[in-house]
Amino acid sequence: MIKSMTGYGSAKGASGKLEITVELRSVNNRFLDCSVKLPRVYTCLEDGIKSRVGKAISRGKVDVLITVDASKAEDTVIRVNVPVAQSYMAALTELSERFGVPNDATALGLARMQDVLTVTRAETDVEQLGRDIDEILSRALEDFNSMREREGKRLYDDISSRADEVERLVGLAEERSPQTVAEYRRRLEDRLRELLEGTAPDEARVVTEAAIFADKTAVAEETVRLRSHLSQLRELIKSSEPVGRKLDFLVQEFNREANTIGSKGNDVQMARIVVDLKSEIEKIREQIQNVE
Repeated sequence: MIKSMTGYGSAKGASGKLEITVELRSVNNRFLDCSVKLPRVYTCLEDGIKSRVGKAISRGKVDVLITVDASKAEDTVIRVNVPVAQSYMAALTELSERFGVPNDATALGLARMQDVLTVTRAETDVEQLGRDIDEILSRALEDFNSMREREGKRLYDDISSRADEVERLVGLAEERSPQTVAEYRRRLEDRLRELLEGTAPDEARVVTEAAIFADKTAVAEETVRLRSHLSQLRELIKSSEPVGRKLDFLVQEFNREANTIGSKGNDVQMARIVVDLKSEIEKIREQIQNVE
């Protein structure tokens, strides 16, 4: 069944002591536009993430937000630069002895001296982090697609009900078309009688004029094509493949046939049918804009 282009999904996991959260959000777009936000230090993983998203989503503007929480990771290491500390102590001792001042050096004071302490961060295994993010992203995509499928079901139900209404209106147009010909023939006969002052009109002429009118106003070709389009529409919305673009093109064909029926009809009732028909087609078109 069809999927909606709009959706949200998320998943959490870990890579070592790093806590990772992946969120996906999407809105309608003609093509796939994937944007990835993650800590700058891990930007090397961005292309792989976009590739993974592209395998699961074909259309829509997709925002992927990846946060990496390192607050619980013991990734900070502080070391004493012993040679530098020894040099500072020797210099302080020399100052004390040469100038006769107390040597009040403390560990805290020494630690504040430049380069006595070095702070380093434990290296992150970026390849392993990439694999862990990919696994969490897969779960987020499952959650994301589940929501899109639920939205797709609602779209399917709405489009199906409107397709039924279009079919009903097509039936009304088919019924009305020959009635307009019969009414035109009666008006033509009445007009000719008036012109001929009550004399019976030439039947051959009436038949010819009615046939010409019927040919100009016949909508059978358009209604047959509309029924064919409806059949295609119902098949497409059952598909689990991305069919949004095909549906968009198909609805253009719906509009073309409806416009032709409207241009042929010179009857108030037929005009009303066409207005209702085009209204339902427009509602289908609006819904199709949400289909992947």
